[in-house]
Amino acid sequence: MKSYETVSEAINDLFDLGYTKDFNIATDEDCLICSKTGLSLSPDEFQIDEVYRFEGETDPGDEMVIFAISSKVLSVGGVLVNAYGVYADEHAWKVVQRLKKYV
Repeated sequence: MKSYETVSEAINDLFDLGYTKDFNIATDEDCLICSKTGLSLSPDEFQIDEVYRFEGETDPGDEMVIFAISSKVLSVGGVLVNAYGVYADEHAWKVVQRLKKYV
């Protein structure tokens, strides 16, 4: 797996590799959604291909994790970016943990 210096470098490279959708967690539905297209993926419709974690050496607000997500069922790929640590969205992070069991 490749390593990246910055979150933006990882997102740009993953975009070039076909991970073009920007997914968010729909916590009320326990699924991923691309708000730009309205596409939603339930846990059985996607897999997590790669995970990149970024440490906030000087700023805890820089602690991020990027998930490279793909769906063979719908032939799409995208990224899910989430904070962790002090600035993590507690509810969203719980959903990510729940969804990871499907990997």
